[in-house]
Amino acid sequence: MKKGIHPKYYTEAKVACVCGNTFVTGSTSPELKVEICSACHPFYTGKQKLFDAARRVEKFQAKVAAKKGKVVKHASKTAKRATKAKTKADKKSSK
Repeated sequence: MKKGIHPKYYTEAKVACVCGNTFVTGSTSPELKVEICSACHPFYTGKQKLFDAARRVEKFQAKVAAKKGKVVKHASKTAKRATKAKTKADKKSSK
């Protein structure tokens, strides 16, 4: 093994997860921060967790609610347009 080209190896590197779980492992970094670990990963826990950064689930639910005629607090533009079009159609049919 050549001297001076390999990074320092920490045998007791601390890993901290967003869920609060911490454990010790070997790594080239002394501290690691991760978003998901074996304590919170759906494969190991058997529970599904939704990570909805782009609000896709809320937008879909708003579209479905708009088609059913329900008002949603945070409706997407498409859902708002669908509600508006339905209201116009109801006004024309009542005349």
